[in-house]
Amino acid sequence: MLTKIIEGIYLLKVQYPGGMGATNCYLVEGEQGYTIIDTGSYSKQAKSLWQQVLDKGVAIEKVVLTHVHQDHIGLAKWLQKKGIPIIVSKIGLGEMEKHRDPDFENRMAQLLRVHGIANIPEPLDRSDIYQFEPDVLFNMDERIKIGNDWYEPIWTPGHSYDHFCFYNPEKRFMFAGDHVLQEFSPVIGLWEAEEYNALQYYLQSIDHILQYPTDFALTGHGEPIEHFHDRVLEIKEGHEKRLEQIYQLVKEEAKTALQITYDVYGQLKKNFIASPFMASLTRLIYLEEQGKVRRYGQNGVYTFKAVN
Repeated sequence: MLTKIIEGIYLLKVQYPGGMGATNCYLVEGEQGYTIIDTGSYSKQAKSLWQQVLDKGVAIEKVVLTHVHQDHIGLAKWLQKKGIPIIVSKIGLGEMEKHRDPDFENRMAQLLRVHGIANIPEPLDRSDIYQFEPDVLFNMDERIKIGNDWYEPIWTPGHSYDHFCFYNPEKRFMFAGDHVLQEFSPVIGLWEAEEYNALQYYLQSIDHILQYPTDFALTGHGEPIEHFHDRVLEIKEGHEKRLEQIYQLVKEEAKTALQITYDVYGQLKKNFIASPFMASLTRLIYLEEQGKVRRYGQNGVYTFKAVN
């Protein structure tokens, strides 16, 4: 179950329901027990996996979350009920409260509808994973002890507004969460059903993270990153190319975010459209804020067209 990554740090891969992917959860050894970084999604399979870890007598001191997306916070409430403290940023608590809002699913459906998705998928019941109060809240200017070492929390909004990386300057080591991934570019989406310029936040955070010399980073999904600086620049370049591609796609004709999604990514299976759609939408909003495209509304649906 547990794979040793480096001395004192172990990986537990928690599969998504349906086997679509996995979240990397880390156990960091300390004198008072292990610190868990992220928990994975809520599912029977994930609970069974974590229960096996606990049944082996692994002492858990606390859980620290990089952000409160469901595939990272999913089992936090379940672990808290077992007496394990949960540590979340103050910003993260604010994002949790948005998911608790009884009107959340209606707001999400409306966001999808106005950007071209007419057949709204049946919502997943995920509100319960947010129905708890964290034991400790941290600010961005407070160091956090993970295992036996102290880490600097770095606020890196974009993939989620509340995203934090955790950096150890002495070891030039980082828990990068979903901010920087090795195999693919993190999806920038409006997962809290609110429109804002998420990609602008992300690109600013990408520039900010370059200020931290990093020899090795552990990520929320996929493989570790050994050439961190180069990978950050590669992701940034990828966004620049996609933004230019989308700008060219709306030069002659106004299109919805859904139409752009199909233009960029091709035909997608129904269950796999969410991330490409969100990536397309946040890029259109970014271009709109830059004054490069303009939004038009007709019959309750928005289209975007390049400003010539």
